[in-house]
Amino acid sequence: MPRMAPPSASRNSDSERFGKPTSGLRLKLYTIIFEADTRAGKAFDVGLIIVILTSVAAVVLDSVAAIHARFAFELKVFELLVTAAFTIEYLVRLYCVRRPDRYAFSVFGIIDLLALLPTYLAVLVPGLHALIDVRVLRLLRVFRVFKLTEYVAEYGALGQALAASRRKILVFMSFVLMVVVVMGTLMYVVEGPAHGYTSIPVGVYWAITTMTTVGFGDIAPQTGIGRMIASVMMLLGWGTLAVPTGIVSAEFTVQRQGRGAPATTTRTCHECLSEGHSPNARFCSDCGAKLPAYQHDAA
Repeated sequence: MPRMAPPSASRNSDSERFGKPTSGLRLKLYTIIFEADTRAGKAFDVGLIIVILTSVAAVVLDSVAAIHARFAFELKVFELLVTAAFTIEYLVRLYCVRRPDRYAFSVFGIIDLLALLPTYLAVLVPGLHALIDVRVLRLLRVFRVFKLTEYVAEYGALGQALAASRRKILVFMSFVLMVVVVMGTLMYVVEGPAHGYTSIPVGVYWAITTMTTVGFGDIAPQTGIGRMIASVMMLLGWGTLAVPTGIVSAEFTVQRQGRGAPATTTRTCHECLSEGHSPNARFCSDCGAKLPAYQHDAA
């Protein structure tokens, strides 16, 4: 998004109305939970990652019949304790941010909520218990913990490259769709039901698996003409893999030209919750709000 001007007087009044955590317990909790440039913040996120990995491992082990028969009660108690801890953490996150509704509907906020719901919903539908593995998505925070925010920036650049290439990719996928429909129909005519091509959709299914180089082998041509068509599809498969990669790579290179990689931090904007600001930044590059003081431990 384009850089905006510093916040106006109306924005400052909004900050007071929504209770910006400029001091006190809320600011301390905010710094620990949402930022990882301090010793306490890094310890919190590392501990959170350990709990997430342990919780996911417990769910995986509980799916093994022998382990479930012997440790079902212990695993259930552990899962309830972890869910209780995650629930408290989620509520604290909502408490310490200035706009809890924005956090609740952000990507990380939705992921944090999805990490809780399976346990509570499993009371009504036991089969949903296995969905607790969605907690592994919370490990995306590892980028903040281990000073890899530069990779987060590269992830954003890759997303921009994909967005810029969407029309080219759409045109290419339209071409691929036409090819598989034509080739699938042709194989239906050439091979016919006698060789497993019972309908045009089945022929299209074969064309897709062949072009994507998956080749399940459940349907294979038996005639010479059919095998020649299959050979053409296999060769086209190489292009199917190479063309989108080349499109995105070219766009990514264009975006990278002339752009440096400034040092970034885990300092989070209190207004829009975006992070990755440089140490000397005074205002948020996304919304223009005044950034909090950069808190970090000396190297």
